[in-house]
Amino acid sequence: MEIWVNPACAKRRSAVSMLDEAGAEYTVRRYLDDPPTAKELKAVLKRLSLEPWDITRTTEAIAKELGLKTWGRTPADRARWIDALAEHPKLIQRPIITADDGTTVVARTPEAVQSVL
Repeated sequence: MEIWVNPACAKRRSAVSMLDEAGAEYTVRRYLDDPPTAKELKAVLKRLSLEPWDITRTTEAIAKELGLKTWGRTPADRARWIDALAEHPKLIQRPIITADDGTTVVARTPEAVQSVL
């Protein structure tokens, strides 16, 4: 299992605590230091059954600079969004947990974390 985290994120602390309490084996990926590639993002989005705009933090300063709220949200716009997430990983909703069995969640709630345990 792998968890993508921003060390400053409160949701990360909660998710990691739950994983530790459950005795789960996992690796931590500090995705701001080790950003996912576009290929990795596509794979995670497929596992999540979500679109890139669904995991984008649109209130971040860089989102406003890029004008993300005005970007289209159609299949034709997908690559543009993925490229933006790869180039600006701070835009990625966190934490994201990818379990070895294929289960993948945006672990912002205890229920989401529990679903991968």
